[in-house]
Amino acid sequence: MLGSMTSDVPLNELGEFLKKRRSELSPRTVGLPETGGPRRVEGLRREEVAQLASISTDYYTRLEQGRMQASAPVLDTIARVLHLDDDERAYLFQLAGKTTTRTRRHGRQKVQPQLQRVLDDLTATPAIVQGRRGDILAWNALAAALVTDFSRIPEKHRNYPRLIFTDPAMRSLYADWEGSARIAVAQLRMEAAKYPEDPRLIELVGELSTRDKQFAKWWGDHRVAARTVGTKTLIHPVVGELVLDWDTLTANTDPDQHLTVWTGAPGSPTHERLRILASWAADQNMAPSSSLR
Repeated sequence: MLGSMTSDVPLNELGEFLKKRRSELSPRTVGLPETGGPRRVEGLRREEVAQLASISTDYYTRLEQGRMQASAPVLDTIARVLHLDDDERAYLFQLAGKTTTRTRRHGRQKVQPQLQRVLDDLTATPAIVQGRRGDILAWNALAAALVTDFSRIPEKHRNYPRLIFTDPAMRSLYADWEGSARIAVAQLRMEAAKYPEDPRLIELVGELSTRDKQFAKWWGDHRVAARTVGTKTLIHPVVGELVLDWDTLTANTDPDQHLTVWTGAPGSPTHERLRILASWAADQNMAPSSSLR
């Protein structure tokens, strides 16, 4: 099941998410005795989750079936019972409507002027600005040299998750393509909790599910992740291996816009190779987004 996104998506998605998470836990993991006999379901039973959360089995069953909403304290308890991490807990609360109120927004985003100025000033550091759904709103010349020439991609297709799954060069660029692709799907899942009725997000998920079996499988896993920090290794066709730390900054004027920067440790081979790449990009006239306006 790909989790079709309709008007009743939040409760249905919440139920699917809970079922997936409890299926991954054993009684021993949560401190329950092992009976030794065969179990009809993977992971924990509904009654076991209910017991650990101190709620009735009927209450929990209706919650998983999307027939009721839970209070914040109950959700908090269930999150602890299912050993959810911070991102998964935030996703659970978003699906239940217990966090930030969703705001429907239509039309295409434009990069915030402040973020554009930061991009323009970053000449030795690759950086991009992503919006909702992972849309690429802006980039600098070094980011174009590092990842791809975004200016050659039609605006409607200028989306990072889409690039990861549809551009063959991305599979060669990422040393651990699968790990990066899984993160991209998990981040997209988090977006779906915030904007379940976004038609472009629905279209993107449908397209990638049809085109790529791995995307469809990972989407069905209901893993979630926020855009934060991390380290990735790229195998660049010009400068070779780059071990890059990436960090994400969120615009206060639009929390749906995120500036992602890739850096190498000072004195490291990656730091020197980024300088070489910047020189190469200048020779190639790689275009930052600001020059396209």
